[in-house]
Amino acid sequence: MLEACAKSSNILSALPDRLSSDLFARATARHLDAGETLFNIGDDGNGCYRLDRGVLKVNTVSEHGETLTLAVVGAGSIVGELALIDSRPRSASIIAVKACELSFINRTHFEECVLHPEISRYLLNVLAARLREADEALVAGSFLTTKARVARVLLDLAKHLGQNAASGRIMIGHKISQADLAAMAGVARENVNRILGHWGRQKIVTQSSSFYSLNDCAALERELKTKRRKHAMLKAKQDTH
Repeated sequence: MLEACAKSSNILSALPDRLSSDLFARATARHLDAGETLFNIGDDGNGCYRLDRGVLKVNTVSEHGETLTLAVVGAGSIVGELALIDSRPRSASIIAVKACELSFINRTHFEECVLHPEISRYLLNVLAARLREADEALVAGSFLTTKARVARVLLDLAKHLGQNAASGRIMIGHKISQADLAAMAGVARENVNRILGHWGRQKIVTQSSSFYSLNDCAALERELKTKRRKHAMLKAKQDTH
């Protein structure tokens, strides 16, 4: 659920090319080395960033003081825009997983652009759509088994951090703890441990330290597609009544 919320909040990423060009016309370039922090929870939301190259992770802190990764995002994503819209402090920390190139626009320029009728209309439409998507994600998530949720997270991580290895395997070349996987999937850590143990015995996913090897992505896809198909069938049945 947390993963879905993180994606749904990425309001400006789908901005049409022409409007995106206008919005980022006066952007300043920013470089991050791997491991460098873009901003921290509680920082002033003085602007937003478009990720032009690289990979970022979105971190938060649990009620027990443990740092958890909520999402991993790739090129084309925009981070920090919520603070521009609601004027509240940063709700998460953003750290570079790989070297990153970003474009930054400040609050003043953003507020000037929002006065543009097309951009303001787009934002209103997208905010409404995101509310609908959040509701749908909550409903869809309730139909996903714990296994399907963990499979979805691993496949998403493979897209951003995966490296092709021998025999068709995909290596996730970044340390991801079981607590991170649990936070991204919205499940208990104990469940992640049990599922990874089961998949490990089947050689679907193997683990060395906090690195993962996806040995059978097709099996993970089947786990996810089966649950999505059942949800779609149930939704279609409900729509007919």
